[in-house]
Amino acid sequence: MGDSAVVLEGVTKKFGAVSAADNITLNVGAEFFALLGPSGSGKTTMLRIIAGLERPDTGRVLVDGVDVTALPPYKRGVGMVFQDFLLFPHRTVAENIIFPLRMQGIAPEERKKSLAWISNLVRLEGLEGRYPHQLSGGQKQRVALARGLVSRPKLLLLDEPLANLDRELRKEMEIEIRRFQIELGIPFIYVTHNQEEALTMSDRMAVMRAGKLEQVGGNLDLYHDPKSQFVASFLGAPNSFGGIVTACDANVASINWAGRTVTATTLSNIAAGTPVRFYIKSEKVRLSEPGQGAPGVVRDAIFKGQYADYIIDLDQGGQIIVSGPPKAELFAKGLKVAVDWAAGDAHAFAEGT
Repeated sequence: MGDSAVVLEGVTKKFGAVSAADNITLNVGAEFFALLGPSGSGKTTMLRIIAGLERPDTGRVLVDGVDVTALPPYKRGVGMVFQDFLLFPHRTVAENIIFPLRMQGIAPEERKKSLAWISNLVRLEGLEGRYPHQLSGGQKQRVALARGLVSRPKLLLLDEPLANLDRELRKEMEIEIRRFQIELGIPFIYVTHNQEEALTMSDRMAVMRAGKLEQVGGNLDLYHDPKSQFVASFLGAPNSFGGIVTACDANVASINWAGRTVTATTLSNIAAGTPVRFYIKSEKVRLSEPGQGAPGVVRDAIFKGQYADYIIDLDQGGQIIVSGPPKAELFAKGLKVAVDWAAGDAHAFAEGT
């Protein structure tokens, strides 16, 4: 099972004039892989194509080396967990979990063994006789996960399974679901619009937009080294500013930013005079004494526990958000400060790219 994989080769799916999947080629190994993107980006369509719930217009889907493009869902060896738990209200936990095995005609003794195995894995022992209305939200989610895994699938597909849970329970389940993937050693493909979930849980991820893969790679790589303006703007809720390139060498641009010169990395050298938009994540902005960067005044400080967001009104106009350790002096609104950053921490793209 450790070598199980899903491969998409040139997969395209259109709904009318809209391309929900536009010539997608992707290879996922025995890892936790996240599909991240805004609503309408095509990520759920991708999941449904892998599951066999949608048929691609062109391209192939391979699971564990087998072309399953024309196979129905129940012949693909794929488990799936939906956003809505879809539990049968009048069936017990045990009956909900083993339902896929009953549909496959698995013998009762084997169903019993599988139920014991999965109940232990997802920590549902002792709850097998309860009904869904007697369960907490987290317990219902575990039942849904158990049902998706009980048949020991070659891969598990998860379509925003934590969206209906409260924040604390969601964080607990993030850890649990990642544990399941590590213990089972099969691919988990996880669809979400929540970038915190994607970054927390995945080994690799893809950012999607308008049916296309904008960037695929390790979550740290995408976060710290975006290869498109969309990825730079989407991940991490960065600060964004416009400027004009004055010089660019070795993919480091000097940028006129409202009369000040700042630096940012680029994907390739950009000609002087080119308008650009550059992005800098709030935790990468440095606060210092006046005179050591762009001057400004602390307008507000938002305490978030281990860190705080400081909203700085810049003297040159506009605002910048800085994230850092909570400091009492910065909560005294009106303090004069300066902001700057290292060249490698900002990313610039020519306007319109």
